[in-house]
Amino acid sequence: MSSFETRAIHVAQDPDQQNGAVIPPIYLTSTHKQNAVGELANGYEYNRGGNPTRDKFQNALANLESAKFGYSFASGLAAEDAIIRSVLKPGDHAILASDLYGGTYRLFKRIHEPIGIRFDVVDLNNFEELERSIKTNHTKLVWIETPSNPYLTIFNIKEISNIAHKYGAITVIDNTFATPYLQRPIELGADIVIHSTTKYIGGHSDLLGGAVLLNDEEIAEKIHFIQFAAGAVSSPFDSWLIHRSLKTLAIRVKAHCQNAEQIAHYLDSHPKVKQVFYPGLPSHPNHDLAKKQMSGFGGIVSVLFENEIQALTFCNNTKLFTLAESLGGVESLVNHPAKMTHASVRNTPLEVPGSLVRLSVGIEGVDDLIADLNQALNIVS
Repeated sequence: MSSFETRAIHVAQDPDQQNGAVIPPIYLTSTHKQNAVGELANGYEYNRGGNPTRDKFQNALANLESAKFGYSFASGLAAEDAIIRSVLKPGDHAILASDLYGGTYRLFKRIHEPIGIRFDVVDLNNFEELERSIKTNHTKLVWIETPSNPYLTIFNIKEISNIAHKYGAITVIDNTFATPYLQRPIELGADIVIHSTTKYIGGHSDLLGGAVLLNDEEIAEKIHFIQFAAGAVSSPFDSWLIHRSLKTLAIRVKAHCQNAEQIAHYLDSHPKVKQVFYPGLPSHPNHDLAKKQMSGFGGIVSVLFENEIQALTFCNNTKLFTLAESLGGVESLVNHPAKMTHASVRNTPLEVPGSLVRLSVGIEGVDDLIADLNQALNIVS
C-alpha cells in the first residue's frame, strides 16, 4: 500500500478474524483476563497500559506520519506535557516559536518553568537569531507550529531541524493545522510530531485527543512510560472515533483547502478587511516555503480588522460560521483569539491583537460560506 488514502483506510484495520466484521470492534474493557499469573493475553493487562482499539489508531497514525512509534493521549496538551517531561529536566532550556497556541505557552510558563525548565520565544525564521538563542549543553528542544496559530506563519522544518541538531537539540513539530496529508515533518528532518487529534484528524468536533509520533526508540520508551504511569490515555471509544475519522482525512482536508483558498481570496479583496493571513495567498511572506514544504495550504484563514470593535462585531454576526473555540471540524467556526484561544498569552511576547479573527473553514458549500461572511462584513462599520 503506497497511497496516503489507501493506508488511511486499511492500515491497522484488518476485518475481525472471529466473525469477519469489516470494522474491528471497540474494546471497551478496562482489564484483561490473564492466561496465568503474569502470563498476559497478547500483552494486554489493564486499559491504561494498553488497549487494542487504541493500539490500532496509534499504529495507523504513525504509519501516515512516517513514524515507528505512536502514542494517543486524552488531549493535545496531555501529549505536549508527555513530550516535555520525556525530553527536559530542571535546568534544561527550550526554544519556542514566536507564533504559538496559547495553551502551549501556558503549559511551559505556568507548569514547567516553576520547576526549573527555562525557555525563550524566538523568531525561528531568523536562523541567526535561533543560533544566538541556543544555550550550549542546555538547549534540548526547539518547539514549532507550522502553519502556526493564529498567524499561519510557515517555519522551515528542514533548516530549523538542521540547526537544532548541530547543537544536540531535538525539534518538535505541531502538525495539527497541516495534518500528515499536507505535511510530514519527520520526512523533513524533525524528531517528534504532535497533534491535537481533536482537530482535523477527529474532524467532527465530537472528541478530545492528542498524539505523539516519533522514530527515536529511547524517547519513545519515555513517552510510553508517561502515557502508562500518568494515565492520560485516549479512551477506547475516543480511539475508535478518531480512527474512524482518519479514514476520511484526505477527502475532508481537500475540501477544507479548496474552500479556505476561495475565502482567503474573497477576504483579501474586501475593503473592510485590513489583512488576510493564509499561506496560499501569493502575498503571504512564506508562500514559496509553504508550496515547497506542504502539498496544500490548509483550512485556517486569519483576518485582521482596523480595530477590536470591528473584529467583535464580525464575530458576533456570522451565522454559518459558529462562534466557538477549536478548529478542524467539518463545520465552519469563527474565533476571537485575544479573548478566546490566546487569552492566556496576554501581556507576553505571544500576545494577539484584539483586531484579529481566526476562521476555521469547514466543508459546507463555499458560496454559502462567502454569503455568510459578506452579510457579517456588511454589519461592520
